[in-house]
Amino acid sequence: MQSFEEFKISTPLRNAINDLGFEKPTPIQSKSFSTVLSGQDVIGIAQTGTGKTFAYMLPILQMLPFSKEKHPRVLVLVPTRELVLQVVEEIEKFGKYRNDRVIGVYGGTNMNRQKEALAEGADIIVATPGRLYDLVLSRALQLKLIKKLVIDEVDVMLDLGFRFQLNNIFELLPKKRQNIMFSATMTDEIENLIKDFFVGTKKVSVAVSGTPLNNIAQSCYAVPNFHTKVNLLNHLIKDADTYKKVLVFISNKKNADLLFSLLEELYSEEICVIHSNKTQNYRIRSIRQFDEGKNRILVTTDVMARGLDLDKISHVVNFDTPSFPENYMHRIGRTGRAEEQGSSLLFYTEKETDAKEAIESLMKMSIPEIEFPSEVEISDQLIPEERPRIMESNNLAKELRDENRGASFHEKKEKNKKTNQGGSYRRTVGKKYKKAKTKGDKNYNKRNKKRK
Repeated sequence: MQSFEEFKISTPLRNAINDLGFEKPTPIQSKSFSTVLSGQDVIGIAQTGTGKTFAYMLPILQMLPFSKEKHPRVLVLVPTRELVLQVVEEIEKFGKYRNDRVIGVYGGTNMNRQKEALAEGADIIVATPGRLYDLVLSRALQLKLIKKLVIDEVDVMLDLGFRFQLNNIFELLPKKRQNIMFSATMTDEIENLIKDFFVGTKKVSVAVSGTPLNNIAQSCYAVPNFHTKVNLLNHLIKDADTYKKVLVFISNKKNADLLFSLLEELYSEEICVIHSNKTQNYRIRSIRQFDEGKNRILVTTDVMARGLDLDKISHVVNFDTPSFPENYMHRIGRTGRAEEQGSSLLFYTEKETDAKEAIESLMKMSIPEIEFPSEVEISDQLIPEERPRIMESNNLAKELRDENRGASFHEKKEKNKKTNQGGSYRRTVGKKYKKAKTKGDKNYNKRNKKRK
C-alpha cells in the first residue's frame, strides 16, 4: 500500500494519523494491517525502528468498539517499564479522537495507585509481566474479557527469562482470543513458544534477522582496553556539531556507572545514564531529557534501551562488542529511524574479535575499520576483568608450607574413644530383663525372671 488512504479505518483514526503527519505506511504496517484485522494469530518480524507499535495498534483500535465495561479487552505485554510508558503514549496519540481508556502498569512503583486507576475501568492494559501477574493475584485486575493479546519485543521478553511468567499469564486468559506477537528477530525460543501455545500463527516478515539497515553508516575501531575506549570516545564526542545526539551502549551496570563517572567530569550536564539499578523517576527523567535534547549523550545497557523510540539519534556507539550478534542489530537500530541517516561505531578489543566476526557473519558483510587516531592516548590502566589472572604454580613458599604441614587425620585420644552406651540406668535394665518377644509383653519378662 502506498498511502494510509487505502486503509479501511474510521474517521477518528484517520484524523489522528493526519495530525501525526504520517503519509505512507512502513512495510511492516502495510503487511500486518489486514492480517491483524482478520483476527488470525500473527507473529510480525521487522527491524527495530520500523513502526511495529503502530503496525499492531492501528488494526486493534479499528476493531475495538466503545464500551462501558470495567474490565479490559486488550492486553499488551512489554519487557520494560520504559516501554510501558512509551506504548501508552503512542496509543494515546493514535486514539486522540477516540474514548479508549489506556492504563500502563509496571513494577518499581506503588501498586495501590495502579489499583485505584484500574478500579475506574480500562479498555487497554499495557504491562510488564511481573506487575500484571501481581495485580491479577490481588484481584485488582480481571482478564476474563481479553480478546487481543499483544506481546511486543517478544524476543527480549524470552531473553530476560519471562517465559515462566508468560506461561502463568496464558493460564489466566480466555482460550478464545487473538494472539499478536512482534519482534526484531525470529529465534528458536519464539518458535518453541508458538508451537507450545498457539495454532495456525501467520508469520509476517519484512526483514531477515541480521540484515543491516541501509541508511546506517557502520564503522569500527580496534582498541586495546576499557580506559583507551574512554579516551577514544571522549576524542570523538568533543565534536558536538557532528555528534549531536549520541547513544552509548555498554554491557553491564557496573561499567555503565564507571563510564558515566569518567565522562561526567568532562561533560557535566550534557551526559546521563540509565540501567535497571537506577530508580524509576531517575530513568524516566534521563530518557526524557535525552529525547528532548537537554542531554546530548546517554549511556545505557542493552536491556534498558530495547524498543525505546528515541528521535533523531545521530550516532550509536557500541562501547563494547555484544556477545549476541542480534543485540548489535537492536543497538544500531536506535539511529537511522524514520528513513533518516544514522551512524554507528563499534569499539572492539582483541578478546572481542570473535564477537565482532560473529556480527559480520550474521550481517553477511564486514564492518569498515577506521585507523586508531594517533592523538588519542593509549592507557595502561586496566579494569578488574582485563587484568591477567596470577597463577602460583612455582610458589616456593607455598610448597614449603605444604611440606611442613602435618597429617590431616590422626588417632583419637583415649578419652575421645568412648562411645555412647545409653546411660547407666539403661545398661542396668538391659541386664535385668531380656528383650520382650512382642511389644509390651511384660508377663513373658516376669516368668523369665522367676525361672532364674
